[in-house]
Amino acid sequence: MWGKNDSPQSPTLLRQIGRCLGIVLCALLLNVSSLSLARAEPVTISFLVAAFEVPIWKPLIAEFEAQHPDIRIEVIEGPSTSNIVEDLYVSAFLLGNAPYDLVYMDITWVAKFAAAGWLQDLSPRVTPEQEAQFLPGAWAGGKFQNKLYRYPAVRADVGALYYRQDLLDQYGYAPPDTFTDLIQISQALQAQGTPWGYLWPGKQTEGTTAMFLEVLSGFGGYWIDPETLAVGLDTEDAIAALDFLVNTLKQGLSPPGTVSYQEEENRRLFQNGQAVFMRNWPYAWSLINAPTSPVQGKVGIHPLISQSGQLARACQGGWGWGISTTSPHPEEAWQVIQFFSSETAQRQVVHQFGYLPTLKSLYSDPDILAQYPHFALLREIQEQTVLRPAIAQYDQASDILQRYLNAAFTQQLSPQAAMAAAARETRQLLAP
Repeated sequence: MWGKNDSPQSPTLLRQIGRCLGIVLCALLLNVSSLSLARAEPVTISFLVAAFEVPIWKPLIAEFEAQHPDIRIEVIEGPSTSNIVEDLYVSAFLLGNAPYDLVYMDITWVAKFAAAGWLQDLSPRVTPEQEAQFLPGAWAGGKFQNKLYRYPAVRADVGALYYRQDLLDQYGYAPPDTFTDLIQISQALQAQGTPWGYLWPGKQTEGTTAMFLEVLSGFGGYWIDPETLAVGLDTEDAIAALDFLVNTLKQGLSPPGTVSYQEEENRRLFQNGQAVFMRNWPYAWSLINAPTSPVQGKVGIHPLISQSGQLARACQGGWGWGISTTSPHPEEAWQVIQFFSSETAQRQVVHQFGYLPTLKSLYSDPDILAQYPHFALLREIQEQTVLRPAIAQYDQASDILQRYLNAAFTQQLSPQAAMAAAARETRQLLAP
């Protein structure tokens, strides 16, 4: 009921209503204004990379932010060693509050990170048409249990055989296709004065695991079947693969220091003209052919070798992008991945840094081939690759393999004993 002085037409009441409406309107305007300001604040997407890679991503970040003013990218500079970067990611996830939206990861991290629940399944986001654009090994290396967790980036690595083309031409040899060919050519050119025949990494590191997987595959063997968890290290093929490497040491084809050499020690020896053949990654090409290199213009690159009748396959390496399950901005993170993996971005990185692209189209790009003619052969090599097993216990399995390989290289164990022990420990590791 209205009071006697408060009829609907009462000036007093109208003023009170007006003041209330004004307060409500001001509150609404303030709320809308604050929402607009909140929306105007850009979303920040963060990721961690090794220090030496920051210059790769900085120009792309600037381009992305110019095209997407509502998204800001924060790159966190980590140590220059990839395994320490991995440890930093792991530590952050274990603490339960990882600050990273994107995870820039090596191919060997995928299974562990996915099994731990740290990566979002990207499978619903991609199409068969997208998959078809990428190198098969680079794409398959991002999968765990048939789901995609890592989208390929511009760094696709494969093992390759480097050889002294000038020496082979001089003495009338074609590049080797089999292990027997390599041994015969090595011995012949060593007799002509080249100190070493074949350089390969023998130190207890992941590089040795990758190299051995190639030799193992070349003998028709396998390490671990990721589907069944069957272990093939104590088969005749695996023992023969290890015996081949041990014999290169015993016969003097490879230097005694091989047992402590990584890729860089081998690259320096080869670049100084000390060997006929070398197994290495594609990064070595630009260094070997630098203007100051003693073997500039004298080196060829060739697919890896195998036993006669077997398929020669290179170990697939490389890097890619995942989305953290702790990210509050997965849609924006996906936009960043798509930009960083695009043909435009990959072409830019390839031209500037010489990294191998993961997109098939760039291997037939005339400008890229003019700058890096060896990419044509590397494209062929990437059609036949072997993947390290996508298992959650990969780090432990690789450590077991490395230890026993090194025990055989240093002749503490015979190849047969080393492989038997490695197989036994690996089966214990994978037992349910």
